[in-house]
Amino acid sequence: MSFKYCHSSLIILLKKYKATGLKHYSLFIGFLSLSIIIASCNSHQHADKTIFRYNESSGLASLDPAFAKNKQVMWSVHQLYNTLIEIDSTMQMAPSLAKRWDISKDNLVFTFYLRNDVFFADDECFASGKGRKLTAQDVEYSFKRITDKNTASPGAWIFNNRIDSINGFTAINDSVFQLKLIRPFQSILGILSMQYCSVVAKEAVEKYKNDFRRHPVGSGPFSFVAWEEGQALVLKKNENYFERDTAGNRLPYLDGIKVSFYDSKATEFLEFQQNRLDFIDDIDPSFKDEMLTKTGNLKKIWEGKIELQKQPYLNIEYLGILVDEQNELVKNSPLRLQKIRQAINYGFDRRKMMLYLRNSIGIAAESGFVPCGLPSFDSVNVKGYQYNVAKAKQLLAEAGYADGKNLPEIKLLTIPIYGDLGNYIANELRQIGINIQVEVIQKSLLLEQTSKSQALFFRGSWIADYPDAENYLSVFYSKNPAPPNYTRYKNATYDLLYEKSLSEKNDSLRYKLYQQMDKIIIADAPVVPLWYDMAIHLVHTNIKNFPANSLNLLELRRTKKDNTE
Repeated sequence: MSFKYCHSSLIILLKKYKATGLKHYSLFIGFLSLSIIIASCNSHQHADKTIFRYNESSGLASLDPAFAKNKQVMWSVHQLYNTLIEIDSTMQMAPSLAKRWDISKDNLVFTFYLRNDVFFADDECFASGKGRKLTAQDVEYSFKRITDKNTASPGAWIFNNRIDSINGFTAINDSVFQLKLIRPFQSILGILSMQYCSVVAKEAVEKYKNDFRRHPVGSGPFSFVAWEEGQALVLKKNENYFERDTAGNRLPYLDGIKVSFYDSKATEFLEFQQNRLDFIDDIDPSFKDEMLTKTGNLKKIWEGKIELQKQPYLNIEYLGILVDEQNELVKNSPLRLQKIRQAINYGFDRRKMMLYLRNSIGIAAESGFVPCGLPSFDSVNVKGYQYNVAKAKQLLAEAGYADGKNLPEIKLLTIPIYGDLGNYIANELRQIGINIQVEVIQKSLLLEQTSKSQALFFRGSWIADYPDAENYLSVFYSKNPAPPNYTRYKNATYDLLYEKSLSEKNDSLRYKLYQQMDKIIIADAPVVPLWYDMAIHLVHTNIKNFPANSLNLLELRRTKKDNTE
């Protein structure tokens, strides 16, 4: 069908729907606009336009930053909005909306000085439909909105019991914003980089009300075009975006983004193979052996056709052990003994596990609980557990269970996708005399049992909310409930070090405190670290400047796409 014929047909349809009334006409216009946009993104009529295409198999619940609680929402929000601070490629704090900031001597008051060249995208919520300048009042409004109970944001926890309830958020003037803490908490800077803290426009929230979730108005590198839930999300280049490259060219380079929502991983993989998607995040287990060698590299059949990106990802997979000695489950279990917990840590080969069960995706966790990818990670200073059968047997004997004699069976709770890993660990430990019974249950039930301290030995993972080791070490702070302290670990020395680290401004000194805490956790062994995760991307070779990062955040500001390849 020619564009001329298509255009004529659309005019006839528009007249027909307009006659049926405004409501039907508006609905039709919305659906029609998205249909045309999607068709354009998939056609070759705009070969000069660079549209980055990816799929979200889990769907998308909202485009409201206050609800950016999962990867799907975070990725989209990151394209549409900005935060005061962002994380650079080395996991350090970098300016974004704030060009600089000061911290008071008592570590309680953080003052941010904003750029004066940032504008919200054009939208009818503004006077004359023209986007206005972003100010400190917008930051104050956005942060207060997160804590407002009427918003019901799942991100309210980031400020709860941390921010002064009266003067917590204050716009001093249009370009200066101030945040006041109740007590020192150096990691607040990391929290401010989270997508929850994206700055929104009050006019947009008030105009669109409940529909704000699907009508975003931000200052980010891309602006909203259309979203048909379950079908596609389309964004376009923000022509007035404030950032430029070193040559003075305005970012982003891409003309737009199209997100599809195929729920089938098989369909997603087929779309990628046929060059209708530009990249895939992670490799589904059903395709893992087809794509990768046991050492985690592309098989020869794929070399030169696609690019494999691997990057340390701030997630640790582990086995948790309930250590609250007041709990009846613990009182009657051999896991109450430190030497049994240590024997388990020594008793299986993590490297072999990664090679044969994970195709080397990830790094065997032979250091502490804090994963690699963070600036404070130090595998030389923090020594974890390596496979050592003799040491495991020695510890068993010292605990009173030589060769596992009379040692009661221990039940390990895990979820379906990790059943094979549980069985591997059980088989390895059985050879040294530790009998593990693996029970596979649904994830929701496991979360419920760990939160209620009803799971003695369980599979767990911890993904960083912000790039600071404090995020991991808070898991063992005794004053924290479950979550995050699922093991109910309690150690007075550890608690003092943790509290001291919260107010330490000097990064090097704070990192030393983190490492001291990590060593304590390794020695007490309330957890069995398994592996430090990796972000895996399959990318077509015509996509350039598309670096992976340890937060696995989709970064497209400097990405380029060559349509000639």
